[in-house]
Order: sequence, then C-alpha cells, then structure tokens
Amino acid sequence: MLIRSLQQAKRFLKILFGFTLLALGVVMIVTPGPGWLTILLGLGVLAAEFVWARRLLDKMKEQGGRIRDSVFPRSDSTDRAA
Repeated sequence: MLIRSLQQAKRFLKILFGFTLLALGVVMIVTPGPGWLTILLGLGVLAAEFVWARRLLDKMKEQGGRIRDSVFPRSDSTDRAA
C-alpha cells in the first residue's frame, strides 16, 4: 500500500511539474525567456502521462521541422555534382 501511495505521489508531482512548465512557457512567450522551449519541455513531461500531450508534442515537432526546412532548405548532393 505504501508503494502504491508513493507511485501516486510521484505521478501527481510529475503532472504538476509538467503543467507548471507549460504555464511558465506561455508566460514567457510574452515576456523575455525561452517560451517555446519551456512549452516543449512541459509537453514532454506531460506526454508520459497523457495522450493529448503526446499528440500535441508530435504536431509541434512536425511543424518545427517544416519551418526549419523552409528557412534552411536542404541542397541535394546531386545538385552539386551537376
């Protein structure tokens, strides 16, 4: 019974930490600070417990990859050889 209580307490603290990071990230978007990074970290913590957080994190990673590819387009090695 003690082990189960410790597991529940650990889960509660993990969820609280994740939501705290998420809230701080939202605040840091309008104030100086690494807002998007903090939001991603918060979602990473919450993704271990919630499916919705995992889906949102995956969507944000995918969107970040699209933005990266549009800002820094990759040049194929075949273009250089020709």
